[in-house]
Amino acid sequence: MRKYEVSDSQLISLYKNGNEDAFAELVSRHKNKIFTTIYMIVKDHDLAEDLLQETYVKVVNTVKSGRYNEEGKFLPWVSRIAHNLAIDHFRKAKRYPTIVMEDGSNVFNSLEFSEESIEDRQIKEDTHALLRELIKELPDSQREVLMMRHYMQMSFQEIAEVTDVSINTALGR
Repeated sequence: MRKYEVSDSQLISLYKNGNEDAFAELVSRHKNKIFTTIYMIVKDHDLAEDLLQETYVKVVNTVKSGRYNEEGKFLPWVSRIAHNLAIDHFRKAKRYPTIVMEDGSNVFNSLEFSEESIEDRQIKEDTHALLRELIKELPDSQREVLMMRHYMQMSFQEIAEVTDVSINTALGR
């Protein structure tokens, strides 16, 4: 661990003022967590790499255009972008991840027999919609911890450090 570590907020400020190395440090610092967030959704290494790049392109465009409001929450913000891009990929493609055998053929010639029923799909969509609504009703601090813990698989110690609270506070949220 470094003796002195520059915060994400300071790196963003440096980057806004033209310091490209500051952005490289942000990418280096958070690349693995962001990649994992994407990979957990798409389950494809190459696609996850592409979406990781797309995520950072969006970050650059937002920061350079002055639309990023620094509130000390860089990692959760980037993670949300990554998560949304991964979900959007499937919405646009309207396909399911395929499993490829060693010989390069798909496990299924057709996914029809493996698809869930319309009723199952509707129940899942309704459940997810309800969960999204309930999550929106949470106070910001609790919603942030939930997102970090569930989607980013961060430890409570990491959440406490990122949100600048004690570990007990992070656990309580």
